[in-house]
Amino acid sequence: MAGMPPQIAKELTIGQLAQRSGVATSALRFYEEQGLISSRRTSGNQRRYRRDMLRRVAFIRVSQNVGMPLTAIREALARLPEGRTPNKADWAVVSETWRSDLDARIRQLTRLRDNLTGCIGCGCLSLETCMLANPYDICGQEGCGPRRLLDDSVAAGVGVGTGAGGCG
Repeated sequence: MAGMPPQIAKELTIGQLAQRSGVATSALRFYEEQGLISSRRTSGNQRRYRRDMLRRVAFIRVSQNVGMPLTAIREALARLPEGRTPNKADWAVVSETWRSDLDARIRQLTRLRDNLTGCIGCGCLSLETCMLANPYDICGQEGCGPRRLLDDSVAAGVGVGTGAGGCG
């Protein structure tokens, strides 16, 4: 019948979900394997996704774009009542719980950026300048990798460049 609006499908194929969400079908299958999204199977064993999976996929992608690992995303989705799709209020709660983790990552990335040229983290290849930041090889005594660049507890600014000791 001419002039009738198209009917909105209640379910989407994997191809339709991929097209609408901008996510590859391989990623959608991976998300399903990881328990992040779900589908039902037709009698011909084809996947069918409820339309609300579009919002769930968007939630996953945004969460990944801000650097959240799949385990954190899975935990956030698992906290939703009856496995429902996240809404605006859910996102506000989740984003608030992730804020401190993101703030810590920002501090770490800022420290990495600021020290990228002059310090490789006390392995130590910058022996001439490291005598100021790491006198008596304190970081070496504390062991285990690029202490000055990666460890929040010691990189809080204690002794950096002052010769005051500490591996930060």
